[in-house]
Amino acid sequence: MKFYAILLLSASLAHAQTPAQTPAPAGWKLVWSDEFNGKEIDFSKWGVEENGHGGGNGELQYYVDRPENLRIEDGHLVIEAKKEKFNAAGVQKDYTSGRLRTKRRASWLYGRFEMRAKLPTGRGIWPAFWMLPTKDAYGGWAASGEIDIMELVGHEPSKAHGTLHHGGTWPKNVHTGTPFELKKGTFADDFHTFAAEWEKGEIRWYVDGELYQTQTKWSSTGGQFPAPFDQPFYLVLNVAVGGGWPGPPDAKTVFPQRMTVDWVRVYQRP
Repeated sequence: MKFYAILLLSASLAHAQTPAQTPAPAGWKLVWSDEFNGKEIDFSKWGVEENGHGGGNGELQYYVDRPENLRIEDGHLVIEAKKEKFNAAGVQKDYTSGRLRTKRRASWLYGRFEMRAKLPTGRGIWPAFWMLPTKDAYGGWAASGEIDIMELVGHEPSKAHGTLHHGGTWPKNVHTGTPFELKKGTFADDFHTFAAEWEKGEIRWYVDGELYQTQTKWSSTGGQFPAPFDQPFYLVLNVAVGGGWPGPPDAKTVFPQRMTVDWVRVYQRP
């Protein structure tokens, strides 16, 4: 029992560490973070998106601003996807979920972007930690770019994807990237740290400190390299249900499903 108590204490202390107590990665300085230690979501840092249009991906959820889908719980941000009938603005959906973004609050040109989280699982579940441009300087999606730091489709719960979207506007856009796969277990079993380091002409992806992908080539129909990744981007956190990539939930998908986020941190070069 003593050993078990020590383990619990160690886990508690690990979560209790603030950015000031956690050394920054070598060569980086912390410039923004949310540890989710308050009682409510900090709306000076995050805005909530509410919509049921499916994000252009045929998603099946309605993003809602309410505690059932977005809340702070035990020092974590919880984004919860639920199976329930929901009707708003004449749009009927069979699922609800949550989506946060830092748009109009914070954006960055280059940096290291980290999230420590435990991910949901099940076919049709699609959590993501990603970035969009503050302005469509080179045109509509995806001509102005998209940086996916972490995406997962729930029927592949051991595989995290890091992807860039670039080129021209849809459907002349392209995407490039390779996934990271755990050697044991799934991303639903425990917390893992997902990060991307974005510098001029190079973007690197990490899981738990392990570099697994570097991209130094991408395309733009609106500007010279390193366009479109040469302008400020903001962060997005969400859990989608359904869509063209994961497909719809099936009879084995258990609801509700949660993405539980310990913290989000942004670093830049001093």
